[in-house]
Parts: sequence; C-alpha cells; structure tokens
Amino acid sequence: MPDSSLRIGGFVPFTSIDYPGKLAAVIFCQGCPWRCDYCHNPHLLPAGSGDLLDWQVVLGELEKRRGFLDAVVFSGGEPTAQQALSRAMKEVSDLGFKIGLHTAGCYPERLDKLLPLLDWVGLDIKDLPKDYPALTRVANSGQQAWKSLKLLLSANIPLQVRTTVHPGIEEDQVATLCKDLAALGVKNHVLQTCRPVIGNQALQ
Repeated sequence: MPDSSLRIGGFVPFTSIDYPGKLAAVIFCQGCPWRCDYCHNPHLLPAGSGDLLDWQVVLGELEKRRGFLDAVVFSGGEPTAQQALSRAMKEVSDLGFKIGLHTAGCYPERLDKLLPLLDWVGLDIKDLPKDYPALTRVANSGQQAWKSLKLLLSANIPLQVRTTVHPGIEEDQVATLCKDLAALGVKNHVLQTCRPVIGNQALQ
C-alpha cells in the first residue's frame, strides 16, 4: 500500500456507541507508539501488517452509507501516528460525515493541526502524567497526553475523556486523577472497566 494511504487494520460499518448520539462507522488505524499491557486492540499496535484494508475500498463503503450514517470515527491503534490521517479525514468530511477521533493524545502537535477537522473527540487519559511511562514504556508520554488534553479543552471541541481502570492503579490514584481532570475543566469523564481483548470487526 502506498505511504500516502491510510494504514487500516479494521473497519466497522455500523455502530451506535462510538460517537455519542450518532450512527457511525469506525476506521481502525494501524500502529501505535505506546505499549500498554492492557491494550484492547493489541493486533493494531505494529505499524506494519500484511493484512491491511485498502483505503479506497473503505471510502467506497462509506459512500454507500451516505444518508444512513451521521459520522465516521477514526480509532486505533493511534490514528495521529499516521501522516495520512488529515487527508483521509478531509475526504470523509467531503462525503458529508461528521468526524470523530479516538486518541490517546500521543502527538499533541499533530492533533493541533487536526482540530479544524474534528467534530468530536474521545481522549484516553490513562493516569497522572508521572505514572505514564510505567504503562506505555515511553518516556514523557504523560506530558504528551495531558498537553493534548489542554489543546482540546482550549479548542472547545465536544470531548469525552475516558480512563480505563487498569490493573495496578490504586483507588486513591483514580480519585486524584478525577480531581485533577475536573480542575482543568473536564466535564465529561468516564471510568471504564479493563476488559479482556476483543478483536475489531474486519471489512466484509
């Protein structure tokens, strides 16, 4: 697949739960720079895969759903890891869909450039900044995620912050996290139970 094409590890043609209040499709982007042990989609972590979906085929499936779906959500993996994301979002927006993004906030500078394209964001905030490296195995990952959070809050884009109550996080850590997020102005913060890995659906 050409480098200019979005690397897609999976596609869900219909969902009512991935974009609040909207019927949507979900594009699962391949690749993530972080290595959290409790990742829900570990098969999407490697940047390369021999089983990628073709972007033009996925775009064609979306065209068939115009007038039926309201939105398309780019999920992952980590969508912002790919330079092709902006162009892909523009193509989907041109079809008349709202654009949703699921991100862990790994790349705040790239996220900043995407802000004009976004209608809604689901942001994973995993823990307090200092505790991120133990989860992600990447230095300064907490600072990156919380910088992304502040960007989104400043942009006034509809935002849901999600925290997975992962193995090892203590109750007092969760309480402090909730308090700190509220102090920053987060209005919609959801605590999620850590679940066993379930693979995403592939394009039929």
